[in-house]
Amino acid sequence: MNIDMNSITDPIAHIQRWLNEAEKIETRDPNAMSLATVGADMLPDIRTVLLKEIAPEGLYFYTNKGSAKAKELAENPQAAICLYWKSLNRQVRVRGTVSAASDNKSDAYFATRHPQSQAGAWASQQSQPMESREAFEKDVKDLLDKYKDEERIPRPPHWGGYVIAPLSIEFWQEGEYRLHTRCVFTRNNEDSPWSKAILYP
Repeated sequence: MNIDMNSITDPIAHIQRWLNEAEKIETRDPNAMSLATVGADMLPDIRTVLLKEIAPEGLYFYTNKGSAKAKELAENPQAAICLYWKSLNRQVRVRGTVSAASDNKSDAYFATRHPQSQAGAWASQQSQPMESREAFEKDVKDLLDKYKDEERIPRPPHWGGYVIAPLSIEFWQEGEYRLHTRCVFTRNNEDSPWSKAILYP
């Protein structure tokens, strides 16, 4: 599929456009993205997380704030992500600064999660060694029992959202014979205007 990169004027909105198209074709988790972070030890780390919202200020994801990724972001609040849609032969790469989402936004998203997932967020000591799977599953069950008569399970204080404010966004479309189409937007900070360049494959 030939993409006219010259027609892209708002790169953050265009990520949403590509995601919308991917949601019609990808069989599972079209919002899955690779998230790369670097902590104080300067060793890169990467994992797959789910992109939960694209807003003018940036891209949102959620996690346990005791996780490895959260600790690395506390030490170095910058990240890179990559969304890859094999069925569309497209990818988007983003680099930028990271900050915590507001409590209101984190509460609102947490409320949409399945109660089992909500209980898991309370019970999980993410990234820490686990001595017993059975004990963890019992903790989840106990939490579900604890809140079974409540209207909702509250968000744990150690769980919340992050937003990546992009400083660089690259769109990549596969081309025949590896003659790919690439377009990159860059800016100095989140309040600066975007600069745009078409790149060689």
